[in-house]
Amino acid sequence: MENVNNNGKGRMAITVVAVLATFLLVAFLVRQMVKVTAPAPVGANIGAARADENTKIRAAGADAAKNWGYSDPARGMVRVPIDEAMKLTVQGYQNAAAFKTDLAARAEKASAPPPKPVNPFE
Repeated sequence: MENVNNNGKGRMAITVVAVLATFLLVAFLVRQMVKVTAPAPVGANIGAARADENTKIRAAGADAAKNWGYSDPARGMVRVPIDEAMKLTVQGYQNAAAFKTDLAARAEKASAPPPKPVNPFE
């Protein structure tokens, strides 16, 4: 009878060792897959180039928000500084009905499709 109990304990130990070994094997394989599929690190020179480009873009945006200029010269669309646009909006709403009509006409002009190019073969 003692033989049967030892045999059961031996099987239990083998099962525990097999399950533990399986978990360790899966953990090892997952770690290896993470190493293999990880993207290459971004180099310091690429990071610096991105930072410089970001600085240029932000400076151009700040310049566009503070200065007058053409946003689309072909259509006659002018870029207005934010402070000036706020003043014009307050002045425009002194006569709200006329301002809304004018604003709707400007929006329609700005969103109108460009004219079709002339076909030289016709």
